[in-house]
Amino acid sequence: MAELDIGQHCSAEHCGQLDFLPFQCDACSQVFCLEHRSKESHSCSQVASSASGRKSEESTIYLCMYEGCSEKELVPVLCPYCEKHFCLGHRHQSDHECDKLQVPKPRMVATQQLVKDIVDSKKSTSNCKVRKGAKNAETAAKVALMKLKLHAAGDKSLPQTERVYFQVFLPKGMKEKSKPMFFCKKWSIGKVVDYAASLANLTNNNNKAAAKKLRLCHTATGEALPLDNTVETWISIPEHPLYNGGNIILEYLDNDSHSIEDIGSYLQ
Repeated sequence: MAELDIGQHCSAEHCGQLDFLPFQCDACSQVFCLEHRSKESHSCSQVASSASGRKSEESTIYLCMYEGCSEKELVPVLCPYCEKHFCLGHRHQSDHECDKLQVPKPRMVATQQLVKDIVDSKKSTSNCKVRKGAKNAETAAKVALMKLKLHAAGDKSLPQTERVYFQVFLPKGMKEKSKPMFFCKKWSIGKVVDYAASLANLTNNNNKAAAKKLRLCHTATGEALPLDNTVETWISIPEHPLYNGGNIILEYLDNDSHSIEDIGSYLQ
């Protein structure tokens, strides 16, 4: 009987086995038996070539072209001006003394320095004014404190060491413009508002959602102080503090309002 012309021989070296159901490698397109069908088992030439290519790409390094530097980078760091490769430490024009670096002209340098001097002088003047204004307010508060202690209303049971005195300016429309009061520095702003309202006989609807709220406002910024903050917190803050012996404004605000305007109209 003639030999049947079916199947193919395995292409693996030293094998050559006739396989009636051969496997074709999708990388090198050769046929293999069951034992050598995987790329690893027949040492596929295409896989080895790809791995070699990747290894070659991964091994590419870029030497820094700055004189005396031996640093290397795995990715190109190219100067867009001189188009040379540098390490991260020399990537800026000034760092690698770039040939294309434009040196400012003397006149331009002089102009830049003049502008800088003007800006710096304005900053200095502004800071001096702020410090001077804060110092004046603190001094005025110390002078006023002596007078407030003679006439201020408050809880007489509070120790002297815990008392904080304010000239409280009352809401617009009141017969009495202001009233000296003292509070405990450990109280919350909310408690101060309630106590001040009772001393000045003011309507206090802070517990009603739709009503206007009675708020304590800063005389420097007009800001309504957060009700959960303590008085002591606002005395110790570095910027726009409350001063013992200073002024404070009590006013009715809408629910969506967080400050008052025209602060000077209260203090006149």
